[in-house]
Amino acid sequence: MTTPRQTTLTRFLIEEQRRSEETCPAELRLLIETVARACKAVNQAISKGALGDVLGSLGSENVQGEVQKKLDVIANDLLLDANEWGGHLAAMASEEMETIHRIPNRFPRGEYLLLFDPIDGSSNVDVDLSVGTIFSVLRAPEDCAGREVTEADFLQPGRAQVAAGYAIYGPQTLLVLTVGTGVYEFTLDREIGSWRLTDGPMRIPTGTKEFAINMARRRQWSPGIARYIEERILGTEGPLGEDYNMRWTASMVADVHRILKRGGVFLYPGDHRKDGKAKLRLLYEANPMSFLIEQAGGASIDGAIPIMEVEAVGLHQRVGVVLGDPEEVALIADYGRTG
Repeated sequence: MTTPRQTTLTRFLIEEQRRSEETCPAELRLLIETVARACKAVNQAISKGALGDVLGSLGSENVQGEVQKKLDVIANDLLLDANEWGGHLAAMASEEMETIHRIPNRFPRGEYLLLFDPIDGSSNVDVDLSVGTIFSVLRAPEDCAGREVTEADFLQPGRAQVAAGYAIYGPQTLLVLTVGTGVYEFTLDREIGSWRLTDGPMRIPTGTKEFAINMARRRQWSPGIARYIEERILGTEGPLGEDYNMRWTASMVADVHRILKRGGVFLYPGDHRKDGKAKLRLLYEANPMSFLIEQAGGASIDGAIPIMEVEAVGLHQRVGVVLGDPEEVALIADYGRTG
């Protein structure tokens, strides 16, 4: 009898395909396996650290105006190189690139679009804290077969995603994945180079008294977010009469993974003082993480509406993010309405 830990990623995806060609057709299965192999290559680059000359900054900026780390560019190139030739994709988009990457004419074109954040939390790399890779898969519009792919083809709502996931490079290297049939965790067996199923279907534990937020941005919060956090910081002496823990790693992958495993809520709200200016990217971070969280029984909002219902208007659009325990997310939304 096969135990869960004997189930490889390949076997899991083949079984998903056999259950439903609609949710996990062969081309999607092969695409996910290719992304997973690229994540192993990224993990290898990260593990070398200073020995591989991958730490530090390049001195250049990405399209967001952020200083690029060496690993941002290395991981971006690894993901592009691994995925452009397989025949599963029509085009790719990355947080590190200004515009889309079309599949070169020398390679066959597929029916999917891949979006990714090659290194989430890259500021943690130089101090050896957890970072990750986030990815999202969409179907290309049907008429793409007869024309060139454009940026507009990527501007689909989050609910149009057919798969999403992340790799987390920490004490263990993990791949967390959904194809719309639940959330599953795979651990990289470094001895044989195989992803093995170690958890799933994952469900967010409810009732955990824990939140993740960047306290340095306190002055930018809305009255509702400020009230929610202040009540919890007061602990047993406050109106809730209970102590809460605060956690913040500056890596969305690490914080969201903790919530999937342990419960609680993650908040990175938009700037209340400056027309809602936000930090996290809708297409590369918020949508894929929201898909995973909802598949695990949680909820996600931009502060008011579900993130996966937010209209996409640009490749690098930013959005406020609140996600995790559905009861806490609903409470934060209520605080936002009442102040």
